[in-house]
Amino acid sequence: MHTLQIDIVSDIACPWCAIGYARLKQAMEKLGADYQFNVEWRAFELNPYHSGKGEPILPALAKKYGRSEHEMRAAQSQMMTIAKELGVNFDKLQERLTANTFDGHRLVKWAADQGQQTAMKLALFEAYFGKALDIADKVVLLDCVGALGLDQADAQKMLASDQYEAAVRQDEETYQNAGVSSVPAFIINRKYLISGAQDSDVLAKALRDISEEAAGSV
Repeated sequence: MHTLQIDIVSDIACPWCAIGYARLKQAMEKLGADYQFNVEWRAFELNPYHSGKGEPILPALAKKYGRSEHEMRAAQSQMMTIAKELGVNFDKLQERLTANTFDGHRLVKWAADQGQQTAMKLALFEAYFGKALDIADKVVLLDCVGALGLDQADAQKMLASDQYEAAVRQDEETYQNAGVSSVPAFIINRKYLISGAQDSDVLAKALRDISEEAAGSV
């Protein structure tokens, strides 16, 4: 049995992170039953200083990247096509508003303690990209909790506190200091970096090569 630790540095507001995970899942399935994966999500904020009411995503991205709204719409449309092929819901990708994701990252940390970290991350992707919901809104976050059958009262209490704030900040500091400046970033066995939403075949080969190297060094 080959065991691999996969830390996924990502933001809830990053479409390529949702695509990247879908491709990673395909890669893990391709490697089959001889491989065991321990997947952990690590926090990264694309827009950490966001506050107040969100802006429509297309003009916000155009301003951020110095491109036209037409160009950003085309890029988002391309992502929607890729997501559809992967079975990922991006129906409202171009209708969403910018949002602060800090509380969402705290909720993912909380869900990890319930054994539902990946399920929570995917629920937040669905809420934001599939339904264009405000993922900074605690009601939306608690709806995601309820959809997974987790304790909403416990989650509400956590969100009203400062619990997991330090853990989110620690993730961000750790991976920024390690040189991660864009997401998704996959850290394999706390040693190897795979950047971007690579094709599933590329990911599968990389995971296989890393596993074989690790086995050879034992």
